[in-house]
Amino acid sequence: MADLANEQSHKPEHVVTMVEKDNEPTCWGCGLHLLLPSYAPTFKCGWCGAITGQHVWKHESKCFRWRRLRDRCFVCFLLVFMFFVIGGGMWVVHPVVFSISSLSGIFHSIVAILLSISTVSTFSLASFRCAGTQPNILWGSYPLVGKGDLVNYTFCHYCSKPKSPRTHHCRTCGVCVLDMDHHCPFIGNCVGAGNHRHFIAFLISAVVSTIYVAIMCANVGLRTWPPFTFRSRLDGNGHGSYFAMRILKEMILAFLNSAVLMSFRGVVLLYLFISSISVNFGLSVLLWQQLYFIYEGKTYLNQLKSEGSDMPGNRDCENIIRFFGFPYSASRYLPIIGKFQKKHMK
Repeated sequence: MADLANEQSHKPEHVVTMVEKDNEPTCWGCGLHLLLPSYAPTFKCGWCGAITGQHVWKHESKCFRWRRLRDRCFVCFLLVFMFFVIGGGMWVVHPVVFSISSLSGIFHSIVAILLSISTVSTFSLASFRCAGTQPNILWGSYPLVGKGDLVNYTFCHYCSKPKSPRTHHCRTCGVCVLDMDHHCPFIGNCVGAGNHRHFIAFLISAVVSTIYVAIMCANVGLRTWPPFTFRSRLDGNGHGSYFAMRILKEMILAFLNSAVLMSFRGVVLLYLFISSISVNFGLSVLLWQQLYFIYEGKTYLNQLKSEGSDMPGNRDCENIIRFFGFPYSASRYLPIIGKFQKKHMK
């Protein structure tokens, strides 16, 4: 009797209670109801796999229009700067280049035109092309949504549409972007699946163009810069840091004296050289970062989300090859090449 009493005392008690309708959240994906505790913030539907959060309604910020205006101003400023560099470079550099030889002038003119067209066209595609939208899917009703059709999908309360795990909502553009990397204010657009290649092509073209501008400005500057005139005669008197500081001081004074004698063309040449070096440094860092993320098979937002996790990424050079439009690696064709060579060996 004592054992029977102990067994009955250890049995779980089942209590029947009334459940309010508010505690029956509805899956946005298939419309089915699921009984959950009232404290459950999110749940995953067992039928379609969609993730639903309770009471997470959001609205766009009031600064949306100001952010869009800021982006448009950045785009206009960069376009004006690029055309200034192109026009200023043609006006400053090419008269000196043509004075050396006609063949050299024609060659550098063709190179400058090709780089200009490449940079402006890729910038325009990255700025004005859609960053990437996810395909339309059926949702909201049980007969239309099959089992597992919306696995790990969430509901965007800004767009009032389903959002795939690869999609992120940009509050500046006001849309959900597929494979979003980041929002770039300088192109006035998000960088996503639709324009990521154009953005990388713009960075490569801009880096090459700024290097070319810096080299040409340095070459023309050495040919046209006024000669240095030292105020005092430099002799071997003095030792150590005193003599080095004296040489540096005389060089700076000679540079300033020659700079005063420069024409307006020389001022533009100096500005183009300094600006191209500074812009090239920033774009080179950004290009290296982008290529590193592509190598790891991630985007910038995925990198931020994975910080602190120990899960290694799928690092491979084939990620870069597939990114630029080559779906297969070279090893796919190596066996064919090997067999072809063996047939010829026979």
